[in-house]
Amino acid sequence: MSIVVRSISAYIPPLRITNEELAMRMDTTDEWIRSHTGIGARHIAPDGLQTSDMAAEAAKSALDKANISTQELDYIIVATATPDYLGFPATACIVQDKIGAYGVAAFDVTAGCTGFIYALNVASSMLEASHGRNALVIGTEGLSRFVNWEDRSTAVLFGDGAGAAVLSRIDESGRGCLSFILGAEGSGAKDLFLVQPERTKAFERQEPIVPYIYMDGKKVYDFAVKSITVLIRRLLHKTAYRLEDFTWIVPHQANARIVQAAAKRLSIPLDKFYINIEEYANTSSASIPIALAEMSEKGLLKANDLIMLVGFGAGLTYGAAVIRW
Repeated sequence: MSIVVRSISAYIPPLRITNEELAMRMDTTDEWIRSHTGIGARHIAPDGLQTSDMAAEAAKSALDKANISTQELDYIIVATATPDYLGFPATACIVQDKIGAYGVAAFDVTAGCTGFIYALNVASSMLEASHGRNALVIGTEGLSRFVNWEDRSTAVLFGDGAGAAVLSRIDESGRGCLSFILGAEGSGAKDLFLVQPERTKAFERQEPIVPYIYMDGKKVYDFAVKSITVLIRRLLHKTAYRLEDFTWIVPHQANARIVQAAAKRLSIPLDKFYINIEEYANTSSASIPIALAEMSEKGLLKANDLIMLVGFGAGLTYGAAVIRW
């Protein structure tokens, strides 16, 4: 028995903003952004397009590719840091309604940019334990709603989008989701978080503020480089695979310099990593499924390819997965 990735799709919003266009509204340049991040553009959701809308579009495409109906789903799991509603209901429930998957269990996973890997682990474990057949796993983000466009250090980093995967249980062994490592360092919670009023007393209300993203760039950079380095070493040790066994390493697309630094520490050729941050920027939990969908469209993922996913993000969280495609 295996839990395989049966299909993968992405939805990219139509509004594309280049570095040059961004430089017209803040003190920055294309050269500065590229040299510090590797980003050349980002896609932004237009007014009225919600996180759930992008998720639903990616989900419909993934279901079509998998050739299954919504009623064949057992679970819908959405990884997001930017839900339609802060608190409740779960964005997964809204997606469930939008794609017509009536009665299917639906819930969210919040693990920052590592969310998609967390959700994959949850979905594969639930399918295995419950003898379910199919799960829809989605990473979706509308980060532009929470960007402080006056803060150059964060405004240049983020983009919007969604990616969705259909996971299916099959009788064949040795394929699909083979191994996971998940972890967190909660002591770094305030290194990357959404600034908003703190609720500490039941009857006390602070003045409302517009939530915005805060990041301690140095701490997050150091954590990210360490996470990739340690996760790859741990995963190789845990699985007994060799680095050369892997066709691709697909990292969270946060910053090209992070991947470059980790690759150098591990003496791994940079072309072993799939990097598409230049076009999409950092889409948080959507970045890995968007990358996988793009790789699939380009014919870069072949049957039996061994793929490593590596993520890190707010929490601070980290995670990795081994998938036999």
